[in-house]
Amino acid sequence: MNKKIVLPVFAVLLIASIGLSACSLLPTQKSASINVSAEPASAALRTLSVTGTGTVYLVPDIAYVNIGVRSEAADVSTALSSNNSLASAIMSAIKGLGLDEKDMQTANFNVYSVQQYDQTGKPSYMSYAVENTLYVTVRDLTKLSKVLDAALSAGANQIYGINFDLSDRQAALGQARDLAIKDAQAKAQSVAATAGVKLGQIQTISVANTSYVQQYSANGMGGGGAAMDHSSSVPVSAGQIVVTYDANLTYVIE
Repeated sequence: MNKKIVLPVFAVLLIASIGLSACSLLPTQKSASINVSAEPASAALRTLSVTGTGTVYLVPDIAYVNIGVRSEAADVSTALSSNNSLASAIMSAIKGLGLDEKDMQTANFNVYSVQQYDQTGKPSYMSYAVENTLYVTVRDLTKLSKVLDAALSAGANQIYGINFDLSDRQAALGQARDLAIKDAQAKAQSVAATAGVKLGQIQTISVANTSYVQQYSANGMGGGGAAMDHSSSVPVSAGQIVVTYDANLTYVIE
């Protein structure tokens, strides 16, 4: 009787074991989890931006002038020979005032034909013109009028203007730039005090040269090939050079 009971029990256990094994072979589905952490957005950076201006007025200490001579003749050789003689005389006259040869440079040299017409407007004959322009740097402005006088007396018949400048331009630009930055800093302090805020470090800074203006004088300006009257000393006024800088500063407000 005992044998009849044991066999069915063993069969049940075997079926249960097979069922469990089959379940373990089935694919399992993993659950996906999403973690969301809410972080507060950082507050916008508060800034204060100002613009400062720096301007300096300086007296020029150097001048550049174009001195020219124009010759015209019926043939090229005569025009060229005449022009060369006058140009050499002009250079010698300028050198006699103590100017260095390195401060004299040929800036322009032209040879061209000129059609001549009679009273009825018909072409009569051809002439030839030669133009020679000398670019002169005058480092002692007390000699500028004398240079012009000497050139005109030696045969110059063209003056293409006088440009005044500063021999140390970078120093002038640096002075205007520093003034612009100081002006911007002072404005920032004033605005912050009025608004009741405290300035932090400078976040951005930019500077720019906005003008380098030479104030021209109408005196001493010849040009365009017009002959100049040199019966008296040529009047020359250097005027002033105005240098301006802008500075933009951005501060962090603490």
